[in-house]
Amino acid sequence: MTDGGDKDGGSEHLYSRVLLKISGESLMGQQAYGIDPEMVATVAREVRDVIASGVETCLVIGGGNIFRGVSGAAAGMERATGDYMGMLATVMNALAMQNALEMLDVPTRVMSALPISAVCEPYIRRRAMRHLEKGRVVIFAAGTGNPFFTTDTAAALRASEMGCAALLKGTRVDGVYSADPEKDPAAVRYDSLSYLQVLSEDLRVMDASAVSLARENNIPILVFSIEDSGGFERVLKHKGKFTIVS
Repeated sequence: MTDGGDKDGGSEHLYSRVLLKISGESLMGQQAYGIDPEMVATVAREVRDVIASGVETCLVIGGGNIFRGVSGAAAGMERATGDYMGMLATVMNALAMQNALEMLDVPTRVMSALPISAVCEPYIRRRAMRHLEKGRVVIFAAGTGNPFFTTDTAAALRASEMGCAALLKGTRVDGVYSADPEKDPAAVRYDSLSYLQVLSEDLRVMDASAVSLARENNIPILVFSIEDSGGFERVLKHKGKFTIVS
């Protein structure tokens, strides 16, 4: 496959409002678990640059760097309990990201699907829309608020509710591959895929519920490396390496 390259010759962003989904593991940096403050600061700078260019931005961050409900269930814990613990982990990540953004003078609100009024706002759709219109970054925490749903599904749901023009998945690799490129050197990178290809070939871009929801609402999914400096803003102009699912 060819490089994701300049799919668009213009310099302007193609999207006015986007949702960025990053995994909790992306915040670990080189650590084995937890939150690496430097990695959080790096992501915050990427978001600041996009906000400064006039793109309304909201985020969903996973919790796998702190706790993963599925692994808890595998160890004998009730799945629903494990998932609720995972939701609380996403709140911790959201607060860390909020702190990093506010240190860069970016106004930010954390809105949680689980009411935790001492540290963040409850998720109310119309209020979230208002925050975005005022130029604030909104971080959606605690997934959908329901067990058995992943933060990928939460990202697709919130992107749909907010009327986002695109859903960006920031990962540790620069797009979607036929296999894990960190394990299989023969893995092939795709420039573009259809929603149906992703589902039928089980490419694990996001879980099936998230891909189906994005498909129903005609929201393209752009997968890129969050570790690539300036990558977030470049992808919004369809530049650099990325895979688009549409």
